[in-house]
Amino acid sequence: MSEVNESTEFTSLFDEGVGKLRYSYNSTAVDGGAKAASAADVGSGDWRYQAMEFAKGAAEMSVEFVKGVRDVVKQSVLREDSVIVRRFKGPFERICGKLGFLNEYLPEDRDPFHSWSVIFCVWVLALAVLIVNTDHDTTTSLVKKIKVHPPSASLILLPDGRRLAYQEQGVSAEQARFSMIVPHPFLSSRLAGIPGLKDSLLQNFGVRMVTYDLPGFGESDPHPDRNLDTSAMDILHLSYALNITDKFWVVGYSDGSMHAWAALRYIPDRLAGAIMVAPMVNPYEPRMTKEERRKIWGKWTIKKKLSYQLARKFPRLLPYFYRKSFLSGKHDQIDKWLSLSLGPRDRALVEGQMFEEFWQRDVEESVRQANAKPFMEEAVLQVSNWDFSISDLKVQNKHQGKSILLWLKSIYRQEEERSSGFLGPIHIWQGAEDQVVPPSMSDFVHRVLPDTMLHKLPYEGHFTYFYFCDECHRQMFSTVYGNPQGPLPPKVDQTPIEEVEKNSEEVIFSDIKTVEENVSCLA
Repeated sequence: MSEVNESTEFTSLFDEGVGKLRYSYNSTAVDGGAKAASAADVGSGDWRYQAMEFAKGAAEMSVEFVKGVRDVVKQSVLREDSVIVRRFKGPFERICGKLGFLNEYLPEDRDPFHSWSVIFCVWVLALAVLIVNTDHDTTTSLVKKIKVHPPSASLILLPDGRRLAYQEQGVSAEQARFSMIVPHPFLSSRLAGIPGLKDSLLQNFGVRMVTYDLPGFGESDPHPDRNLDTSAMDILHLSYALNITDKFWVVGYSDGSMHAWAALRYIPDRLAGAIMVAPMVNPYEPRMTKEERRKIWGKWTIKKKLSYQLARKFPRLLPYFYRKSFLSGKHDQIDKWLSLSLGPRDRALVEGQMFEEFWQRDVEESVRQANAKPFMEEAVLQVSNWDFSISDLKVQNKHQGKSILLWLKSIYRQEEERSSGFLGPIHIWQGAEDQVVPPSMSDFVHRVLPDTMLHKLPYEGHFTYFYFCDECHRQMFSTVYGNPQGPLPPKVDQTPIEEVEKNSEEVIFSDIKTVEENVSCLA
């Protein structure tokens, strides 16, 4: 009986267990089937579910990958016998020992290493966000647009039919002791001249200053085939049209100096001298030594070097960049548009309100025609072959040939025939802190033209000596023109006075004769 009862109990327990297993199995299968069906419905009906599952899988794979990299680093790099651990373990432990007092500010249940790692990462992230926000200011600043002003220049008609715009300042042509013609630099106009030059200083020295717009700039007509020879001819025709009969001075500043160099080369007989301030020469001048070229190019920004490379090899790409900058119709700072590297004094000057107002008005006049071609031509002229070297301006002895007979004649000949170089004075003012036109460029000019008078300015930059500096302007005028003597006295023409006296005498004598005739008739 006991055996039967035990077997019955075992059978009942087995059946009960099997029933539970079947129930659990059936319920699990039902639940799984329902979930699978619902997942299939969701997956087939909504693509976002699939994307979410893919993102979860990618995240899990990334986590596992990072863990694997961490394990590899621990096993290979952070071992006790690795080079990194042996070299940096000691200093790292000393630093951590000195900063151990900071652990007192952490919660007691936190691992210091883990906590400070998190704090360091958060600190680096916050610092990066601050740097990005500082570089890219989110404040909405007012963008000033370029205006088009009414025409205000005087015009002359050149022999080729072009109109050349100019502006006069100082004394009149009849009272001028000295005359100056000033070609302007790149992205400038006739309005620049010598910025901030007072009319009273011109009156004291008796100077007549003429500025003009280069072809295609301001109100001047473009030239179909520009080069430095035609630039010198424009200066020559301008002097004749404005009745400058005596020799005149030419003023060159920055990259506008290449037009002054051209005048010294092609019309030397019409010039009394040259005033150069931070003069630019061709950066590809073949007479430069490697050391001079290295010092010059080393001062320029990467964008400045790239612009010269483009102007020399791919000039057709320049209009694209010009339309993105100063031909975009909006104002910006000079160093951004021209890719300039400025020193502290130049930076302080160009950020001032006076310079900004002057610069914006000058740019508005320069881009009046909204044509990129004149600017491209100006940039190409700066770096292309000038057809002459600066050293060609030096006056040298020349002979009428290279034969032995002519050489023997030259030995016994007392007279020496001189070449057609420039005989007048050339003054150069160069700032020692100039990063736009490096001082090495003026040193090169002085090396190939030793007769030039180089005035080095220890603490001046590219703009500080030429822009809005009354004392600087007076120093330049005193150096070039001597003591101020004022304008020439007006010329008195004696011929009209003699004619008036003669006419008055004839009238008197005729009146007397008429009276005598009347008296005789009455008698």
